[in-house]
Amino acid sequence: MEHGFTWYYLLPHGLQALLPEHTFFALIAALLVIVFALSARSALARAEDPTIPEEKLGARNIVELLLEYAIVRQSDAIIGKAGRKYVPYFASFFFFILFSNLMGLLPGFASPTGNLNTTLGLALVSFVGYNVIGVREQGMAYFKQFIGPMTSLPGKGFLSKLVFVPVLLISVIFFLIIELFSNGFRPVSLSLRLFGNIMGDHEVIGAFTDLTKLVIPVAFYVLGTLVSVIQAFVFMVLSMIYVALAVSHGHQEEHELESHQSHH
Repeated sequence: MEHGFTWYYLLPHGLQALLPEHTFFALIAALLVIVFALSARSALARAEDPTIPEEKLGARNIVELLLEYAIVRQSDAIIGKAGRKYVPYFASFFFFILFSNLMGLLPGFASPTGNLNTTLGLALVSFVGYNVIGVREQGMAYFKQFIGPMTSLPGKGFLSKLVFVPVLLISVIFFLIIELFSNGFRPVSLSLRLFGNIMGDHEVIGAFTDLTKLVIPVAFYVLGTLVSVIQAFVFMVLSMIYVALAVSHGHQEEHELESHQSHH
């Protein structure tokens, strides 16, 4: 994606050779998220009663609003209350992507999420994250989902079980291929969706800004802000869904065990 002048070009040429433009702005986005979070935390620490919202709009109010309505409620709806321990993980995705998306709307800045390298990196973090969470929640039993529902041989006698060996092998191989393709496509889908939407949106804004400087660009900047928020939200929700799928089998077994114990 080509840009006009950005603050990146003020860096020494030697540093530009080591630090790509999208990495430079990704670092700035990460720094802004940290400063924003520290500002909200500082405001919360200064409050006499943390349960009472601030009267003036500030970092604390914005963070509390987004956490409550955009992140925690979505996590509860998709994963359940057990997923609240992963809210910081989801919030990190949301705020970093949001700041990265919005950065491209500012003069002299470029959106790091308008580069496929950044979005692919985020998608791979999501991919590794939900698999690690699945293993933490279920142990090695997590990998059972990759081989399908048929994991043992039916029948009681040796000969009757031997007959079903080819069926078991076909079932395991079939579901393994499907699950590997399904899981492997997730980071590709996540990265391309975010990259395509942000790149396309900023290209449209740039094109209309070059044509006219009044009215129309303002409307597209409003649209660009909306797209930036929605794409951050979509990426986060999809990551939540992947985590929910990774832990659902383990939670289902826990509920069945609790139900069984309550009957006894």
